[in-house]
Amino acid sequence: MSPSDDSFRSRYPAEFGGERSAGPRLTSIIRLAIWSVLYFLFYLAQQLAELLAPLVLILGIGWAALPHVIGAVSSGAASVDAQARDVMSHVADAIPGQIMVGSHLLTPSGLIFDGILLMAIAALGATLSAIAARSM
Repeated sequence: MSPSDDSFRSRYPAEFGGERSAGPRLTSIIRLAIWSVLYFLFYLAQQLAELLAPLVLILGIGWAALPHVIGAVSSGAASVDAQARDVMSHVADAIPGQIMVGSHLLTPSGLIFDGILLMAIAALGATLSAIAARSM
């Protein structure tokens, strides 16, 4: 049988330019739409996490280190002036260890953990968006 034979084309219409049904085309369009939406969502999560992770992490590390830095400065200023030491001690005591924002409790260690968690979400979003891109 040759590919030009009409009976051969009728048996294998899709492979040899025969009529195609709308079913596979519609299925591929729906599949592409679903993977496109998933790619968008994964990539958006990755971008937001990459934006917020360093900010949250630096804020948490800075908040955790600030009382120690002020304590070190005040102990160095103790030999110079007693009044300066008292002011620095008062400032170090004024830095809160936790802040309640609405129903959320923010702590330095919590912000550091959230920053690391956001980095993990960014990595997961990059992995999932790459998988979605290959599946399209």
